[in-house]
Amino acid sequence: MLPGQFVEVRVDNSPNTFLRRPISINFVDYNNNELWLLIQIVGDGTRKMSELKVNDPLNLILPLGNSFSLPQNTKSKVLLVGGGVGIAPLLFFGSYLKANNFECNFLLGGRSKDNLLQLNEFEQYGQVFTTTEDGSHGEKGFVTQHSVLKTQHFDAIYTCGPTAMMKAVALFATKNNIFCEVSLENTMACGFGSCLCCVTDTTEGHVCVCTEGPVFNITKLKW
Repeated sequence: MLPGQFVEVRVDNSPNTFLRRPISINFVDYNNNELWLLIQIVGDGTRKMSELKVNDPLNLILPLGNSFSLPQNTKSKVLLVGGGVGIAPLLFFGSYLKANNFECNFLLGGRSKDNLLQLNEFEQYGQVFTTTEDGSHGEKGFVTQHSVLKTQHFDAIYTCGPTAMMKAVALFATKNNIFCEVSLENTMACGFGSCLCCVTDTTEGHVCVCTEGPVFNITKLKW
């Protein structure tokens, strides 16, 4: 399993949930043989998943999709930008970057402090900067308004979260000539490119996010 990949989860005992749910790999704890999935309860499927108890079975297909790419220069200063539950794949990637001796920084945003998750875990792998729309934690505003983007230089930026946020981060990276990859959160019902739910338009034509992504270099997207 690599940072950026995802799993397809079958939701049992949920008559309204017929298709699997794509969930990012949040973290892999090899010492304890654990796979972490971070979910946001938005419907019956994720609600059923949240009700699982220890030793309950969970049907997964994994790992799926591609992964984030490591910067070529080990001296690169890296920034990982996440919004809401979109922070999920960034924790595993942060641990991966630290293990490969990169300087990793995190910029995490949410509506309020209650939407900022796993801060203690992120702090194990790099410096953490935060923004909240109501100013309850970190700087007030959106991630692209954080002062660290004005005071520090980054060689590579990786981001996952709401599309509007990722587009803003991609625009910042483009204007400043910074390498940037995004992890798209399209609906992916199968994970194999069969159902065509997740098709997105790129500079190379229409592709399935589940097989060609979910991670894309911003130069490949028509943003």
